[in-house]
Amino acid sequence: MGFDPNEPEQRRRLRAAIKAADIPLSELWLNYFSLSGDAGQYEVEAYLQGLLPLPAIQRDLPALAANEIIDDLPGPRAPYSYDFCDESGREDEGAGAGPANGG
Repeated sequence: MGFDPNEPEQRRRLRAAIKAADIPLSELWLNYFSLSGDAGQYEVEAYLQGLLPLPAIQRDLPALAANEIIDDLPGPRAPYSYDFCDESGREDEGAGAGPANGG
């Protein structure tokens, strides 16, 4: 698993979405786990605190879990790793203005 330069921004936005929707970690993790997430609750918490990196799919699952919880609520949505790619699939430093990011 290599370093993903977009991981900190994805984590920051996920945390903002969780905070805006007032989602408890236990609810987020349970929904993440039900979506076939592999990380335990402590690992997800460590990821959210910036203490543990996760592969893209394991970062996208908590985003999906959070977005499912907040589907009917106003506020920011958590970004997926592909939100940071340009149309060719390459990582794009300035990406993040799509519908999943409020833009």
